[in-house]
Amino acid sequence: MTRPTTRVELLDAAGARYAVLTELIAGMTPDERTSPLRFGPAFSKPEAHWQRDRNLRDVLVHLASWHGLLLDWVSANERGEAVPFLPAPYSWRNYAGMNVEFRDSHVDTTLAEALAALDNSHASVLDLIARYTDVELFEKQHFSWTGTTSLGAYCVSATSSHYDWACKKLRLAIRAARSNP
Repeated sequence: MTRPTTRVELLDAAGARYAVLTELIAGMTPDERTSPLRFGPAFSKPEAHWQRDRNLRDVLVHLASWHGLLLDWVSANERGEAVPFLPAPYSWRNYAGMNVEFRDSHVDTTLAEALAALDNSHASVLDLIARYTDVELFEKQHFSWTGTTSLGAYCVSATSSHYDWACKKLRLAIRAARSNP
C-alpha cells in the first residue's frame, strides 16, 4: 500500500491495518498469546525492539503508548503549550529507553487490559485524525509544532506503519512457534 496523502486515505489505512492486526491476534492460540515471543535459533535482527518486547502484551502496550504520545502532544500544542513529541529527557536519538519504560510500567497489565487500551487509543487517534483537513494533516510545517514534517506523517507512523511493524513481529513469532512447538 502507498503512504496516505489525504485524511480519507489515512483513516482507511489505519482502519485496514488495525483490522489485519486484530485478525492476526484473533488467530493466535491462547498459548501463543501469552507465551514469550521467540523468533527461532537463527534469528539475528539487530534492532532493540526484537529483544525489548517479551510477549504480545508488550507489543500492544507499545502501540497504545505511542498513541498516547500522539494524543498528548497534539492536545498540548492545540492548547498553545509548545511541547515536543517525545517527552523530556528523550529525543529521536535516545528514545529506546522510553520504550523500555513503557514496557516496564505495564508488567501488571493483563493481556485483556492491553487489548482494551489499544482498542480505545486506536479509536481516539481515528477521532483526532477526523478533526483535521487534508491540508492540516499533510502540508509540511502547517503547524509550527510539527517541525519540518506534517501532522499526518506523525499519524501514519503511530497507526498504519506501526500496525505493520507489529504484524511483522507477531507473524515471525507465530511462524517460529508453529514450526518448533
